[in-house]
Amino acid sequence: MGFQKHETAIVDSGATIGENTRIWHWVHVCAGAVIGSGCSLGQNVFIGNRVKIGDNVKIQNNVSVYDNVFLSDDVFCGPSMVFTNVYNPRSAVSRKEEYRDTRVERGATLGANCTIVCGTAIGEYAFVAAGAVVNRDVPPFALMAGVPARQIGWMSRFGERLDLPLGGDGDAVCPHTGDVYRLRDGVCRIEQ
Repeated sequence: MGFQKHETAIVDSGATIGENTRIWHWVHVCAGAVIGSGCSLGQNVFIGNRVKIGDNVKIQNNVSVYDNVFLSDDVFCGPSMVFTNVYNPRSAVSRKEEYRDTRVERGATLGANCTIVCGTAIGEYAFVAAGAVVNRDVPPFALMAGVPARQIGWMSRFGERLDLPLGGDGDAVCPHTGDVYRLRDGVCRIEQ
């Protein structure tokens, strides 16, 4: 076993867990889950069967990652943030065959208590503010806030706000790394 598991955690037989992943108190990982290396699953986390988690993903306390949620490398899930997997749930109507995929791309941050409505894609290095409710796709490097979430700016890979316009084109430099970001036609990219 190349991962660390607290004695109160339950990891069902069949789950795949990478090297140096840490699983803390009262976590439940279902049998079909695939979890990468170097991850951290905080207290009271649930990981469903049809879930794939990349490397170096941090999932803070009280987060449930339900079926059909896919987290790429370096994703951060803040405390008590919420994923859904059924768009129109009813207790009396089984909709397990209607689960919608939710994809969170490399390096994205999902702030504490935010909600990600199923069927959305969160672009790489996007930043969802605490308490926001995301109900549509989020572009790479976008800073999202509010209910429902709307874009209020741009963020660097380092997690610093970039001085880029919401409309039009522009260039910005991350103050910590010196990386140059170019915004053209609503698409933000790092200059290589």
